[in-house]
Amino acid sequence: MSHPFDALTPDLVLDAVESLGYLSDARVLALNSYENRVYQVGIEDETPLIAKFYRPDRWSDAAILEEHAFTLELAEDEVPVVPPLLRDGQSLFAHAGFRFALFPRRGGRAPEPDNPDQLYRFGQLIGRLHAVGARRPFAHRETLGIDNFGHQALASLLDGPHLPASLRPAYASVARHVLERSEAILAATPALPIRLHGDCHPGNILVRDELLHLVDLDDCRMGPAVQDLWMMLAGSRAERTAQLAELVDGYQEFFDFDPRQLRLIEPLRALRLIHYSAWLARRWDDPAFPASFPWFASERYWGDQILTLREQLAALEEEPLRLF
Repeated sequence: MSHPFDALTPDLVLDAVESLGYLSDARVLALNSYENRVYQVGIEDETPLIAKFYRPDRWSDAAILEEHAFTLELAEDEVPVVPPLLRDGQSLFAHAGFRFALFPRRGGRAPEPDNPDQLYRFGQLIGRLHAVGARRPFAHRETLGIDNFGHQALASLLDGPHLPASLRPAYASVARHVLERSEAILAATPALPIRLHGDCHPGNILVRDELLHLVDLDDCRMGPAVQDLWMMLAGSRAERTAQLAELVDGYQEFFDFDPRQLRLIEPLRALRLIHYSAWLARRWDDPAFPASFPWFASERYWGDQILTLREQLAALEEEPLRLF
């Protein structure tokens, strides 16, 4: 069965970029991206551009434009992000049935999660982002919550063909217990939702000349501030506590952090675990997914997920991390 991205050939990518008045040198390099398709396109006598082709039927035009407007607002406030390029005041374009945007190329290396100085500067960066994000809400983008990232994700897995029949009862049971406990914690913990990056893992951060900048705001949405911080924490409880101290010290130079949100770290981690499996299942008709995630179709993956969710259920009962 064909997939819409099957029609996205190198020639079509070049034609799309050249339709905006650029002259390519016919070099197209596919970059690592699954949700959308992203290419580096060579431009005659100029720096290559990055062309991002959006997955059909995922975001509305209004939601994509809201992402672009947020990124441009951040750039206007000198927050180091990569905003889309504008042509005649427009940032979203269409060609041969695909929607796409162009971005300047930004290079860099991955951050070092155990580097205290980088953690401090990352905290500063997110504090600056949230100071802008708190100005106004999104109108066309969803809010991260227990329903869309939890209950709907689990329902799609239980209704689909990917969970092995032999493991379905065990997975369903532990996932429901995890969601029940997560929902109780989320309901009991006040957290004003603000505009977030939404997917702030180390892969979306680049370090160049010792400066950090954020890439890929495709998942930006409303949610609690701690969502943009917790994915930088790793290791033992003592290690995570030390990392958290660096992050929050930097963060609070630009935006106030509510320590009550630390209680949300484990529920948010739980939602991400279930949502990630549901995301893979929903995208399985895209040939890039079976090729890149072959283990998803194995019983071992689901057995490991059951164990991980049981561990997460225990983590939900632990005392939250605390600031020094």
